[in-house]
Amino acid sequence: MIQKIKKYSTTNTLVILGIILGVLFGSFLPELALQQQVIGQVFISFLKMLVVPLVFSSIYVSIMGLGSLDELKTIGLRTISLYILTTALAVLLAIVVMNIFPIGVPVSVEGLEFEKASQIAEFSLKSMILSFIPVNVFNSFANGSMMQIIIFSILFAIASLHLKEHRQVLMLDFFTGVTNAMLKMAEWIIKLTPIGVFSLISYVIADQGIEVILGLWKYMLMVIGVLLIHAIFTLPLILAFFGRTNPYKYLNAIREAPIMAFSTASSAATLPVSMRIVEEVGGVDEKNASFVLPLGATVSMDGTAAYLTIAVLYISHLAGVDLSFMDQILLGITVVALSVGVAALPSASLVMMVVILNQIGLPVEYIALIVAVDRILDMARTSLNVTSDLVVVKIIDQMQKRNKPTTKKEINV
Repeated sequence: MIQKIKKYSTTNTLVILGIILGVLFGSFLPELALQQQVIGQVFISFLKMLVVPLVFSSIYVSIMGLGSLDELKTIGLRTISLYILTTALAVLLAIVVMNIFPIGVPVSVEGLEFEKASQIAEFSLKSMILSFIPVNVFNSFANGSMMQIIIFSILFAIASLHLKEHRQVLMLDFFTGVTNAMLKMAEWIIKLTPIGVFSLISYVIADQGIEVILGLWKYMLMVIGVLLIHAIFTLPLILAFFGRTNPYKYLNAIREAPIMAFSTASSAATLPVSMRIVEEVGGVDEKNASFVLPLGATVSMDGTAAYLTIAVLYISHLAGVDLSFMDQILLGITVVALSVGVAALPSASLVMMVVILNQIGLPVEYIALIVAVDRILDMARTSLNVTSDLVVVKIIDQMQKRNKPTTKKEINV
């Protein structure tokens, strides 16, 4: 265990160095930084390459490993409940802070347009539910539709529990091998993290520029401040209360994953790293990690939910529209519900923002004022999304271990 911690500590140090050098490189040599973007893209592509087979095989193995539908219902309900709880608390925190420190002076944005607005269909619960069901599972695998893949893998695993025992053993052995092979590949790719982070950070700095960032400093400070409060106080309190473990010791041990999420701005791309780290240095059982983390990469969006709430309230202030208490409650409920459907890809929350603004009746054109810094904030909120996943998987793991029946042999010991 100590050797594994040292291994990730060394990688973590190199990643931080990569971030610092990336900022300097992007600031002073922007032309070169823009040209080397392909290095970061290759790094993310390697990570995404693992996601679909890893999600499918790991969920299948974890459910088969549970051995019964009763066990599946228990861990499933606990996982979903905790994800909804952490997301709701993130939204509530964002609403409270934005009411205490309202930012955004009314401005005119006539002539500004957001090209995605006309492409977004009106949100409906029916369409969202239907989008979760894979009509063609091979198409879902090809497109990387995470929610559809998760639904299919769960149903496929449940169906496999009804097969004859020798066939269950055969299938479980095969998909266990697939999962282990994917995690071994993830271990190789983790070694490339410092280079990938350097490339990604330097490109963002060169592409966005420091001037654009400074112009929206109050808005950025508000978003980052809320994300930090949720990460430093809310999530550790939840972990300490439900998980009965030292939250800061655990979060320090698995800090490599949130840093990776910050650099890639993709929960899906970070998934292989998260699974490897929580098992090796976080003390989480492989069976629990294989079920909770792939689900969290799709439905757990604390950072995205908090960001969307702040962004919509900020836009309402820019538009000179005062949202009532009930309007803000409706906003919170909408954000929590829609965060489930946010794709685990960079800047996908912009699509959800258009949906929310249309639903509330705020002008979509105001997104043009904040889209310039979306990539920077996307990195921060994705890091919180992954941190929430890591907290929930630790809580589930602790609960499962506490509820594990104690045998007579264990009592004697």
